[in-house]
Amino acid sequence: MSTPLTIRTDRGADGRPVLFATGEIDASNVADFAEALHAGAANGTDVLTVDLSAVDYVDSAAINALAPHAEQLHIIANPVLMRVLQVSGLTELAKISPATDI
Repeated sequence: MSTPLTIRTDRGADGRPVLFATGEIDASNVADFAEALHAGAANGTDVLTVDLSAVDYVDSAAINALAPHAEQLHIIANPVLMRVLQVSGLTELAKISPATDI
C-alpha cells in the first residue's frame, strides 16, 4: 500500500517558490504533483525548489513530471531517491541535492 501524497507550496527565505511533497509519487497521484510543478514553474524566471526530502518513492510518472521543468528546478531529494534520479538522467538536467546536504 502506498503512502498518500501531500503537496504544499510556500516561499523560501529568499522569496522564491518552494514545493514540498510528502509520501510517494506514482501514477496514482502524479497528476496532482504535475499540476503543482506546473503552477510553481509558471513564471519561468525563478528557480523552483522541489523538496522531496519526505518522499520515499517515485516512479517513472514522477520523473516524467519533473523532466519538462528540470532546467529551472532545484530538487532536494531524500537520499533513497538519489539513485533513481541519477539513472533517469535528471541529475544532468536539474540541480539536485541530497536532503542531508542542505
